[in-house]
Amino acid sequence: MHLELDHIALTLGGKRILDDVSFEVHDREFVSVLGESGAGKSTTLKVVAGLVFQDEGQVRFDGTCVDDLPTHKRGCAIVFQDIRLFPNMNARDNVAFPLKMQHVRKAERHREADELLAAVQLEGMGGRRVGELSGGQQQRVALARALAGKPRAMLLDEPFSGLDEQLRDDMRTLVLDLHRRFGMTTLMVTHDPDEALVMSDRIVYLGEGRMLQEGAPADLLLNPQHEAVSACFGDTSAIRGTVAGGEFSAGKLRVPAPNRADGDAVLVRVKDGGVFVHSLSA
Repeated sequence: MHLELDHIALTLGGKRILDDVSFEVHDREFVSVLGESGAGKSTTLKVVAGLVFQDEGQVRFDGTCVDDLPTHKRGCAIVFQDIRLFPNMNARDNVAFPLKMQHVRKAERHREADELLAAVQLEGMGGRRVGELSGGQQQRVALARALAGKPRAMLLDEPFSGLDEQLRDDMRTLVLDLHRRFGMTTLMVTHDPDEALVMSDRIVYLGEGRMLQEGAPADLLLNPQHEAVSACFGDTSAIRGTVAGGEFSAGKLRVPAPNRADGDAVLVRVKDGGVFVHSLSA
């Protein structure tokens, strides 16, 4: 699915939440919407999903305006930060719920739910209640439930923010694997610059409801066009990756690394905006 936001504007309670926001997400592309709290990131996602209606502009899927379509007819699945599983159901029934709403027979929807639980590395755990699952396991169930509706686009609203760092890394890897395996267009909201850098084909940076810059991860990292973008990527941080043939890579991030030995490396960002690649190979 090719998503387009065309001059989206929205005012709530007298405050301009989104102001002339335009960008595209190409078919099967993974795009992150990055920015500080209050930038309008989650609102943008809700506009795409049809949970909030804009005052101006259009949302188009594959070139067709969907502004008059309700959420359940847009072909999108959304995974929220607070997960929103049904506490009275076990994992299998949570995942199978969208199929139940489509009147799929019980045996078939349970079979599909078990297959999806296996896809998110929860094989054999369908009978467990939500309260018996860890935070990371609940997030995997939420992903499986979203996939059960066979969406053409996946919308992720800061899905890893409640997890510890190791679980975050595991979930990032899993989400990218599911994105590729199911061939979906994916739009993710995050406030974590490292997360956006390593997961995204492109990044859209929002500030105070306006799009300040969009492009490949390396474009925003190395050539910020706004002081807010520069500040976001200027905080001291290190990303582990590898160097091969003069290029540093970590996930989808690619940065030139001339005169660096092939092998394990770390990309270091410093507060003045500098980016350095250090080889870890002996």
